[in-house]
Amino acid sequence: MPDWSQIQSFAAVAEHGSLSAAARTLGSSQPTLSRHIAQLEADMGARLFERSRGGMALTAQGAELMHHAQAMAAAAARFEPTSTSPGLSGTVRITASRVVAHFTLPPIIAQIRLTHPEIEIELVASDSTDNLLRREADIALRMYRPTQGDVITRRVTTIDLGAYASQAYIARKGAPATLADVRAHDLIGYDRSTMIIDGFRKRGLTLDRHAFGVRTDDQVACWQLVLAGCGVGFTQCVVGDADARVVRLFGPEAVGSLPVWLTAHPDLRRVPRVRAIYDALAQALEQL
Repeated sequence: MPDWSQIQSFAAVAEHGSLSAAARTLGSSQPTLSRHIAQLEADMGARLFERSRGGMALTAQGAELMHHAQAMAAAAARFEPTSTSPGLSGTVRITASRVVAHFTLPPIIAQIRLTHPEIEIELVASDSTDNLLRREADIALRMYRPTQGDVITRRVTTIDLGAYASQAYIARKGAPATLADVRAHDLIGYDRSTMIIDGFRKRGLTLDRHAFGVRTDDQVACWQLVLAGCGVGFTQCVVGDADARVVRLFGPEAVGSLPVWLTAHPDLRRVPRVRAIYDALAQALEQL
């Protein structure tokens, strides 16, 4: 039977794709994780990862082990006791995308802290999927419906998306009159993600990644590029409409929308402090 710490290290590297990212998640070190995986591979007599400059990808044997590791993690989580205290003191860990964590959650968390000052809140700003079943977070906010089976999830709102450009860019290049007109403008988009391209396609406009003169998958960086006047970009209207440095293009029309799902592990929903924060988040997000 492999050591449980080795399984945890293996699962973290498999999910995050690199030793460095997994080490940050677990609060461990890269040499420790590397040693755990080497020992696990030696014990199993099989290579679990293909290693390259781009990161670490599971082999067929690794993918089979990952399936069992996830089941083990879910089972282990059920042995963790839930709170028997009626009090609300303690820590609640929330994970959300970087845009939501940077722009949407701070005022909401500030209000929650006024109501529940005894609860400590940890905010993880990450666009990767934290596994609630392994207790890497108590509550997750996602812009897609979570696919993990053993979680409780609730769609709390829908956030409109808009097209924006800075005052400086509009003074230099003018403002596109319609969504189709943006093809003649400098566009800011994603590198590997096809979300914006897919959104254009749904509206009958075909673009490829080369239509975007500046590309990054970091959505906060995308917004900073818009503010700097690099071109036309896209973000949540609750973010763009609150910033006087930019102009929302095409009037009040939304160019798309994203659902907001609030998710928690079912055991943690019964912990009073987690339930209190979950309900407070749901109420605040529904008002967006």
